[in-house]
Amino acid sequence: MHVVGAQSPTKRLVVVADNSLIVEAIAIGLRKSGAFKLLGHVDARTGSIQAIFEAAPDVVLVDDLDDSDESVEIVARIKAEQERVAVIVLSTSMNSDWLDAVFAAGAAGAISKATHPAVLATLVRETIDGHVLHVYKSLGATRAARTTAVAGEHGPLTSRELEVLQLVAGGATNGEIAQTLWVTEQTVKFHLSNVYRKLELGNRTEASHYAHVNGLVPTAQPAGA
Repeated sequence: MHVVGAQSPTKRLVVVADNSLIVEAIAIGLRKSGAFKLLGHVDARTGSIQAIFEAAPDVVLVDDLDDSDESVEIVARIKAEQERVAVIVLSTSMNSDWLDAVFAAGAAGAISKATHPAVLATLVRETIDGHVLHVYKSLGATRAARTTAVAGEHGPLTSRELEVLQLVAGGATNGEIAQTLWVTEQTVKFHLSNVYRKLELGNRTEASHYAHVNGLVPTAQPAGA
């Protein structure tokens, strides 16, 4: 944890990022608002998530790390450990599948990195106060029309969750799935838990059965693989 000075505000905030320029831009945006106390930042790639909990923040800003599963995992870990903490993601592309995963992990909102630092504090405050509804979250009908049949008939699975479900149905272990998708086993477990929750399934056997019965396994993959 790299501690920085700040004015005494009403909310305690920690930044998770691996780019010092991002951290400095956020600090500039928050410095004049008086609404937040920037406790410091944790390096997303080398720092310990435990440092976040030790700082006891009210808000955590997570840099999106190029829409990676790693940032989704960070959000999920923070919310699993400290449900009361508001987690907001700073994103570049606002990729729909990635945002699905971010919100499923427990993020309170997503703010574009194109946002001017001068208005960042206002957006963060309004988001945690529940005054901002991200436009992406209000387009449910439009999104549903664009997603696969899984989203309509079988629950709102993201494309990555569908990949995990299909690999499980093919008999792959979590380790094998992690290697195939180039993610950590913890990330695989996170996506799989979302699949169970969304489809109301209890275990891998039920998930595999569901995928085969509902035709979610690619035809090129043998049913008994």
